[in-house]
Amino acid sequence: MSADSLMIVGGQWGDEGKGKVVDLLSAAFAAVVRYNGGHNAGHTVRYADRRFALHLVPSGIIHEGVRCYLASGMVVEPTALVSEMDRLSSEGVSVEGRIALSPRATLILPTHRALDGAREGARGSAKIGTTGRGIGPAYQDKAQRRGLRAYLLADPIRLREHALPLMEEHNRELKTLFGAEPVDLEAAMQEITTAAARLAPLLDEVGPALRRHRAAGEPVLFEGAQGVLLDLAWGTYPYVTSSSCLPGFAAASCGVGPRLLGPVLGVMKAYATRVGGGPFPSELDDATGEQLRERGAEFGTTTGRPRRCGWFDAVAARYAVEVAGIDAVAVTKLDVLDGFETLKVATSYRLPDGSTLDTFPADPEVAAVIEPVLEELPGWSSPTESVVREEELPLEAEDYLRFLEAKIGVPVVIVSTGPRREETMVRGDSDLAQQLRGVIEG
Repeated sequence: MSADSLMIVGGQWGDEGKGKVVDLLSAAFAAVVRYNGGHNAGHTVRYADRRFALHLVPSGIIHEGVRCYLASGMVVEPTALVSEMDRLSSEGVSVEGRIALSPRATLILPTHRALDGAREGARGSAKIGTTGRGIGPAYQDKAQRRGLRAYLLADPIRLREHALPLMEEHNRELKTLFGAEPVDLEAAMQEITTAAARLAPLLDEVGPALRRHRAAGEPVLFEGAQGVLLDLAWGTYPYVTSSSCLPGFAAASCGVGPRLLGPVLGVMKAYATRVGGGPFPSELDDATGEQLRERGAEFGTTTGRPRRCGWFDAVAARYAVEVAGIDAVAVTKLDVLDGFETLKVATSYRLPDGSTLDTFPADPEVAAVIEPVLEELPGWSSPTESVVREEELPLEAEDYLRFLEAKIGVPVVIVSTGPRREETMVRGDSDLAQQLRGVIEG
């Protein structure tokens, strides 16, 4: 591949299959960077007959020689990162000297986890659907300028001086507002300091490192977590994550100029899924939705929760393309649609008064009552599973992809037809498609 860097983002509500796409491409990059979120994200990578579930470490870790960075826009639970590194090592993946943690990243403390659970529980039927891992409370402390940054991991005395007062405040909130049991602070400090000893050697400024890679002509792959429709500002607020999922945030998180990021590849399933609460216009709460869930193994990598399933939503997808500046799309799980007699795609929304919308509304109450206007397309009887040549796709499958391209406004350049690396094809002859073809096929 050329020295062009590349940005990969989720184009739906997360869980689009970004892990496979990043894994597929990352061997051609000198560095892979995670720039948002925390261990609420889950990327699944399958290599031969092995499966790796990654939450903090970039998917490029599976490839020897690729250096992996956790940027300043992330929130990192020290024990979770250590556990993930140890698990990778036990599975034969070398991590020594290959992971760098920004000293500006925000730390998740044990009390953040407790607060997350207490706050979500207090919402009752209005639950957001958080993973309960302390992500939101940690980002809140960051915004309030009282969060702990990762550079404290290198100084146990200062770490304790800063962590104890903050956790004491958290405990007061737990007891006073929620009537919850306080966290044992000495046990919490032991947990943090034990992990700190392991993580301190990983601290390294990400921005200067990435600029060195680029100065040497080495491309960088930016790996986004969650999806555009979960973005804090542009997603289905308030049913969103606590960080920005947009490509532009990568520049701010990594401390580099946006020109370094390269083109944006958005990953979208051939249908749609969502975990947790929030509007989902094309959701199928019926046997068809259950069939998609079972055939697509739609259960969360991080939580194991069953995902809500529905038809492809071209309105939401086009909105994501426009908001995130997506240049091309990778469609995953096309094979899950094999055997459906007909398929449907949401192409606009209908309001209760009969008027229509052609973009995603900002108001969640409006989003909750819109109905999808569905266009029906013929399905295909010949399997797409494991097909890797475009000319071998059933005609109806190729027509389906062309229909999606027309509705979302950008080309589909990658199609995944199974969970394994080799079950992937590149479509088209654009410059980006040619670059990707060189990586995947060459």
